[in-house]
Amino acid sequence: MGMIKNQIGKQLGSRVTGLAPGLTTSFVREALARAINGVGPLPAAAKAAEKQLAEQKGDRDKAVRELVENHVRFAGAQGFVTNVGGLVTAPLTIPTNVTGLALLQCRMVAGIAHLRGYDLDDPKVRNAILVTVLGEDVVEDLVKKNKLPAPPMAMATAPVHDEALDATVSREVASSIISRITGKRAAVAVTRRIPGVGGVVGASADGYATWKIGRYAERELLPRAAR
Repeated sequence: MGMIKNQIGKQLGSRVTGLAPGLTTSFVREALARAINGVGPLPAAAKAAEKQLAEQKGDRDKAVRELVENHVRFAGAQGFVTNVGGLVTAPLTIPTNVTGLALLQCRMVAGIAHLRGYDLDDPKVRNAILVTVLGEDVVEDLVKKNKLPAPPMAMATAPVHDEALDATVSREVASSIISRITGKRAAVAVTRRIPGVGGVVGASADGYATWKIGRYAERELLPRAAR
């Protein structure tokens, strides 16, 4: 099913901007800001990360794993991502389940970055968070095609911030969200013929996708040396 979604999403991605009016690079940045600062029932990413660190008695690796597990549960909870997405997309015609999932994944990666010693106010780190949410396979492909200069870790630790990169990163994330919209709609159309299956498939796929991104963030965003 995941393969079907990806294939259809790629085929239709260039044709669906009309399905998501308002899905611009500025929207991507606003969604990231809300993911980091907190939105609705979700407190700020750093605050949630610190809570996990306290619960794990200062063990940062355990706190990271717990953070990932919590967001996987959020992503798989029926209706949760839609409700969160609605808080961000209220004035826009964008599917709230897709944008809500992207927001959750940004929040998870931001929390991991915080626990690993990165400054969430640093624009280089914010770019790295967005790129991580694209997923490892997509990032490797974009780097190979020279559409991105480097993987997330190198971007976050670059000596200077390249402002021109902001638009590139936002554009790639917006494109990824559009692909998710088309892929998810196609998958729902396929499973709708089987009563009750569509929601289960969607929830399972969202949870698995979130887990994969969490694992990628764990491997990619290595701890910063104490300064």
